[in-house]
Amino acid sequence: MKIAVSGKGGVGKTTLAALLCRYFAAQGRQVIAIDADPDANLGATLGFPRDLAITPLIEMKELIRERVGVEPEQPTVFFKMNPKVDDIPERFAVQDGNIRLMVMGTIRRGGSGCACPESVIVKQLIGHLLVERKDVVVLDMEAGVEHLGRGTAQFVDALLVVVQPTSASLQTYARIKILAADLKIPRIVLVGNNIHSPDDEARIVRETGEKLWGAIPASESLADFSGGRVEIAVENEIKNICDKLEKILNS
Repeated sequence: MKIAVSGKGGVGKTTLAALLCRYFAAQGRQVIAIDADPDANLGATLGFPRDLAITPLIEMKELIRERVGVEPEQPTVFFKMNPKVDDIPERFAVQDGNIRLMVMGTIRRGGSGCACPESVIVKQLIGHLLVERKDVVVLDMEAGVEHLGRGTAQFVDALLVVVQPTSASLQTYARIKILAADLKIPRIVLVGNNIHSPDDEARIVRETGEKLWGAIPASESLADFSGGRVEIAVENEIKNICDKLEKILNS
């Protein structure tokens, strides 16, 4: 199962990604959690120690040099476009129980959408995880879907876009939907978060024209979530979302 989670910053997408990881891990599944958000905090949200040093993939300069054949962050024209990446999760991921965590990092240079060595190794690794691994893979994305290339997006079982019943959040959903459709992601589904009432759900449905896959109720336990217990209502909604994801695999 390969799941990407996106949405406007602050709507709870990282919390949802962490809850999905924890749910599947508790079911005995092997999970790879990928933090592909520049504001990387998936590890803390999963409950990994906050002082744990996790080196983002794009900052592993020796690894990049070894795999692509050029010096990272240096002007270059020719380098290897299909570097070996299949050993990276076992060698460099941080593990807690059934969950392996990797942080992709942010490419801090102009024109970062180009095929620079750092972006090539990130996209190659994500492609490997989506296409070849048998683990559950959960990607915590930024508001865009840039980490998914046209050669790998089709292997995502679902893109979960997290929204709250606010104009800014719903506008971001509309942009993400266009980007995801351009990449031909097969399933783009909507998950509401911080839902206080049926009116909140109704507004999301009305303004997006889409059905909700899940509606996570407003909860104090999610305000600063770090891998702890949540209310029964939240647990039930996460189970509901995961059951729908399982049906995708069996359909």
